[in-house]
Parts: sequence; C-alpha cells; structure tokens
Amino acid sequence: MTVSRAIDHLVLAVSDLATARARLGSLGFTVAPDARHPFGTENACVFLKDGTYLEPLAIGAEADSLDTARAGNVFTARDRAFRFRHADEGLEAVVFQTADARADHEDYVSAGFSGGAMLEFSRPFRTPDGAESEASFRLAFAADLRSPDFYAFTCQRMNTPAADRAPLMAHENGVIGLAAVTLCEPHPQDHADFLGVASRGGLPERISGGLDMRAGNAGLCVVTHAEFEARFGQKYCGHARGLRGRAVSFYVASLEVTATLLRRNGVVHETIGARLVVPEAPGQGVLYTFEEKA
Repeated sequence: MTVSRAIDHLVLAVSDLATARARLGSLGFTVAPDARHPFGTENACVFLKDGTYLEPLAIGAEADSLDTARAGNVFTARDRAFRFRHADEGLEAVVFQTADARADHEDYVSAGFSGGAMLEFSRPFRTPDGAESEASFRLAFAADLRSPDFYAFTCQRMNTPAADRAPLMAHENGVIGLAAVTLCEPHPQDHADFLGVASRGGLPERISGGLDMRAGNAGLCVVTHAEFEARFGQKYCGHARGLRGRAVSFYVASLEVTATLLRRNGVVHETIGARLVVPEAPGQGVLYTFEEKA
C-alpha cells in the first residue's frame, strides 16, 4: 500500500468552543486552552501521543472571518462555505505535514488541484504552564472543484516554541493515536487523483467499497454510502456527489477502559465488531470510533 505524507491534524467545524470542550470532555479527551487566529477563527485542540491532533474550529470574530474570506483567505472562505452548507458541524479538512509548503503549492497548481493562494500567519502560543510565545505557519491548499465540502492542505511550522504537551496528551479515554479518517462518496475512484496529489503521495488503492491509503501511521479511505453503513452501522443520509468527511477512528490502550468511561458519562455508543462507535453530536463534528491497535 502506498504511504503518503503523514497527517498533521484534522479541521473540525463546531458551533462554538464551549460546546466542543464539553462534548470532547465527556468523551474522555483532554482539551487544550482556547487559541485565536488573527483572521477571526479560534480553536481548542486535542493533541494525541502519535503527533496528530484534532482542531475543533469555531468563529470567534465574525467580522474578521467575513472580511478575510472576502479578501481571499482560503482558510476562512472554506470554513464559512462549509458552515453555510452544514450548520457549523463536520470534518472540513485533512491536513498533512510538510517541510516546504511553497513547493507543495507549486505542485498543486501544476496538477490543477490548487485550492487558492497560500496563507502565512503567526499567532500567540500558550504552553500548559501559562507561558506565552508566538508560533508561525505556512499553509498550501489543495481542492477539487467537484468536492465543495472537503479540502486538504499542508502545514509548515516555521517557528514552533518548545512546549511540554505531555499533560495535554493524557486522555482519560485511553486514546493513544489516530487510526483512520473515513470520507464518503458514491464513486470513490473518481477522486483518486486528487487524494494522491493532495497528500503528496501515490494513488490510493482500490478496496472493496472504496479506496484506501496510508497517511503516515493513519489510514485515509473513501467509501461508498453502503460501505459506510456496513462498517459503522450508521445510515448515511444523502447521496450528493463530492468527498465528505464522515468518521474519525482512534486507537486506544484498552477498549474496556474506554467503554467504561463512555457508560459513566452517559455517552450513547454501540459495539460493532472490535470497535466502539459514537454517533456524531454537537461539538464532535462527525462519527467517532475507538479500537485497540493490533
């Protein structure tokens, strides 16, 4: 199986950070302090031991978000478009690691999958002990015009302050890393070229009911609506064309520990095969699953 760039993080639209913090806390995740972008969005991240993380994203300053989107900021423009179509909840983007976002942008343009102008920005960074510094980033965007509800980008960290994130990576649910991201599309093969270019890897491989590829130590797959229902026991409503993020799967140290926590917190879930499946809910974005690493 072809291995692409590693996944850096996932962008998950949420209505507000308080809702996300409460929901993720009930699922047993440790959530980082709120952070504000200079273009109107804000996040409260969940960092995992494998180096990946979740970015629950909300609009913190409506005017700034709108103004920057109108001025050509791809990040805020895509975020606003997604919220318009999906009521502020869902998986907007998969983000890949990179050491050279400029080269990625040039390759996206050459392949016909550029999502728009690159974005460079800095923002304040607060460590768990309260110390503050500044972090700088450069992003290159990839998009397929046939998929208005999903895009990808690479993230280059040009200045990353040293910080001990160990306390933020200790999760009561026992999550140790990202297992897979599942997208849906009636005809997965139609998007193989885009995924190969966006991830800076080779073409995904055909599997029963879809496509599959490795993104570092996590899986990235596209399945049909029927295959999604078979895997996760959840009816997929809608048959629109275009990629749509539908599920995030996590590795846990002990499935029983995770199940006990979910029961104690009153989180609706079910066991399907060797997975715990938690349906999507406000503040969560998409369906979550938990499984032990083989």
